[in-house]
Amino acid sequence: MTEKEINNLVARQRKYFQTGATIPADMRISGLRRLYAAVEKNESEIHEALRRDLGKSGFESYMCETGMVLDEISYMLKHIRKFVREKTVWTPLSQFPSHSYKKPSPYGVTLIMSPWNYPFMLTLSPLVDALAAGNTAVVKPSAYSPHTSHVIQKILSRCFDPKYVAVVTGGRAENTCLLREHFDYIFFTGSQAVGKEVMRNAAEHLTPITLELGGKSPCIVDQTADLKLAARRIVFGKYLNCGQTCVAPDYIYCHRTVKDQLIKEIREQIQEQYGSRPLDNPDYGKIINEKHFDRILGLIDETKLVHGGKSDRSSLRIEPVVLDNVSFSDPVMQEEIFGPVMPVLIFDDLKEVIQRINSMPHPLALYFFTSDRTAAKEITSRCGFGGGCINDTIIHLATAQMGFGGFGESGMGAYHGKTGFDTFTHYKSIVDKKTWLDLPMRYQPYRQLYEKMVRFFLK
Repeated sequence: MTEKEINNLVARQRKYFQTGATIPADMRISGLRRLYAAVEKNESEIHEALRRDLGKSGFESYMCETGMVLDEISYMLKHIRKFVREKTVWTPLSQFPSHSYKKPSPYGVTLIMSPWNYPFMLTLSPLVDALAAGNTAVVKPSAYSPHTSHVIQKILSRCFDPKYVAVVTGGRAENTCLLREHFDYIFFTGSQAVGKEVMRNAAEHLTPITLELGGKSPCIVDQTADLKLAARRIVFGKYLNCGQTCVAPDYIYCHRTVKDQLIKEIREQIQEQYGSRPLDNPDYGKIINEKHFDRILGLIDETKLVHGGKSDRSSLRIEPVVLDNVSFSDPVMQEEIFGPVMPVLIFDDLKEVIQRINSMPHPLALYFFTSDRTAAKEITSRCGFGGGCINDTIIHLATAQMGFGGFGESGMGAYHGKTGFDTFTHYKSIVDKKTWLDLPMRYQPYRQLYEKMVRFFLK
């Protein structure tokens, strides 16, 4: 799509939004119902596209992509009429007589830019929130997952007029053209480097944004943890989608006294979950492309390899890898891994853990395996991170009852459920002042009596 075509598309959406057509709750509900039916109808095609792009199995595709989108739509359909209502708030006595309320209002024309690692869920979930809030949307899926992008375009073009919801495919040229446009809200999921570029462009129009980025999410395991259960849940979270998950445990930070036993349990869990030949496992995913395949291989230090390491360039698969005796100065600890490589580091004291984590860029997630509730409270209170779990991984983002988002270098803003509706909504604060009484105290000429009355009202 050319720059002129993108400009015309945004102009058509703005004109359509200004008609007020997206405001009624019935309009929003009917659109979400169409989308729900389309996702259900095309589930097999969506899953096949995900298999071709990322090697995902049908079960994993439903669990992590289509199922989560359907759940988000269901949540919005159930709650949307309540969300769109005006909410009365208390009015100060000084404003008597009047009615004060907050009015939820859509921003307008929104841009949703999504990544390739969960290309369906991370495109459709924020779209659901944007539509529930009454906006129009221009959707830009990743060029790295072309099969899924094609299915997304097919589904959305059948569900919505492009003046309401439109899909722009392509790569950097299209991204650049889109970011030059004046949107009313931008929602971006992806890398920190591109997120900075999005933020720079948004600043030109003072456009509010949500950035869902990533980072090196620690997985802390102390000496009181159930190591067998911890290993099972860590292996699930780390190697899901071949490690290409923004909230995957990036590295294990383990108490020195249980490190060897934890590694033993992890190696057993890798074999139990993925088999003795993971590269031949049809349910084990693949790396998105050769560029990332080579980048991940470059992070594997053969001298510290204690499990895995085999790879297959023809299928872009890398076995689940475990690295031992890793330090924070090693190359694998200098960037987000975003692949099936798990470094293991050690600590001696929880204070050391808190100090180290807070000295690094804020991670998107933090996981802590422990039986010590006091220690859990200490870690969750004093460490800065987006969200996380105690004694599990990943699952904190799989509920519409809590917002999911980053903090500091891992992003800003959040979505899912009510938080997602709020993200795409501006709440207007309105005072409806009555006309049957007009107190004179605020008008000049000021009088001593009026000053006393104002001081009384404002206490």
